[in-house]
Amino acid sequence: MNMRKLVAFAAILAGSLAVGCGGSSAVTNPAKDASGKGITDSKGNTVSVEAANKFKSGLQAIAQHDKANDWTEATCQSTADIFLTAAKEQGDKTFSEALYNVGLAYQRCKKDADAKKAFEEVLQKDPKFHPARVQVALYNFAASGEKDIDRAISEMRQAAVVDAQYKNVEALVHLALLYMRRGNSVADNDGPNDFQRAKRYIQSALAVDDAFMPAFNQLAIYYLETAKQKAGRSAGKRTASLSGAKEKKVETQALELAHLVCSQAIRKNPKYAPIFNTFGMIYVELGNLNNAVNSFNAARNLDPSFFEAQMNYAAVNMQFRGFKQAEDAYRGALKIRPNDYDAHLGLALSLRGQIDDSNFDKMVSAAGSELEAAKKIAPERAETYYNEAILTQEYKAKAGGKEAEPFLLQAKTLFGQFVQKAGSAAEFSDAAKRAKERIEEIDQIIAFNRQTAEEQKKAEAEAKQLAAEQEAAAAATGEPQ
Repeated sequence: MNMRKLVAFAAILAGSLAVGCGGSSAVTNPAKDASGKGITDSKGNTVSVEAANKFKSGLQAIAQHDKANDWTEATCQSTADIFLTAAKEQGDKTFSEALYNVGLAYQRCKKDADAKKAFEEVLQKDPKFHPARVQVALYNFAASGEKDIDRAISEMRQAAVVDAQYKNVEALVHLALLYMRRGNSVADNDGPNDFQRAKRYIQSALAVDDAFMPAFNQLAIYYLETAKQKAGRSAGKRTASLSGAKEKKVETQALELAHLVCSQAIRKNPKYAPIFNTFGMIYVELGNLNNAVNSFNAARNLDPSFFEAQMNYAAVNMQFRGFKQAEDAYRGALKIRPNDYDAHLGLALSLRGQIDDSNFDKMVSAAGSELEAAKKIAPERAETYYNEAILTQEYKAKAGGKEAEPFLLQAKTLFGQFVQKAGSAAEFSDAAKRAKERIEEIDQIIAFNRQTAEEQKKAEAEAKQLAAEQEAAAAATGEPQ
């Protein structure tokens, strides 16, 4: 795989853990008691009329702001305050649902520290309140850099199996996702390996709620990853290549199952963006890039804040040489995650692809700025140096004319830094070989340019001397000069 494809098309995400709201975590409601006369909380305590009314006002505020998409820090705080008041109205009795929704209100405007604090307060007062345990587990997993996966699985299993008794579909789906992310083959009471455990918990979620779209989406991803696994490719990876270079074709039957699950899910809910993103990944594996780009576009149109869909749409368009469409999608992705390395790098490549005589200086400068931004975010990533070297050699050096040598030397240094950072990584082996060839090529170009310049300088000196001799001879004979 060449480096340009590697860095441009490595954004097909196989699913990621979501913390909190945005379609992931629903608000919790107290339930009517068995007689239907009143409202009780999760522990069977009767909710007072005042607390119930405040709680209802809080739910209405969340629904209103979700619909208008007008969340701000002020509206988050005012909504959280409504639920806090509802909790206070209960007096000595802990109103877990109200405190939990305080955390969800904070999540709406990404006040994650306040949200986590609220969820932890719920668990301190009500250790078996499993929705809060799910959120705390996700926050802790994210804080570990998504490395402490065993702890996350343990906490999620406590929430899904022990506390919720298989009734919390969100916990079941997150547990399945964590198992797929870990992907070990150690048997336990839940199954022979992590993939089988994941399938079991996805099916458990659908048995509880056969319209729960995240479960459908995760089931489709399960079959997609199973297909890769059977082909000897790394299942559970969060990225995949669009180029198909050096990768075995995946198992068609499992892909067909994934395709079927997506089709069924879309019939149930045609407005759920993640299922279209997964559909796009399936079409990539099937080699149907037209349907893939349409699916990714549907996902990003349904949810413009869907980062993975923006990245995937951009990646497919890069393969079609749709550089302007890719640029727009990468810019959309950066609005969601301004400090994402891959989005800055992808934007640099999409800008480079649009360079022509009419915009040369502007686009070269813009592409260079994006590469610099990517380098600041992740200075250890090798791809930046390769692509900066290409931009320098292919564009800056050619624009330099007689002054090209400093740019060529800069490109040579960048290729050398790439080779050093790439090390023995298999995915960079081809690019490292080309980088070394480019270094030799640059040395040859510099040597040739220097020899040419020396010969030109010598020729100019000889011409000047000849002209002087002719002028002297003419003066000596008195002939006109």
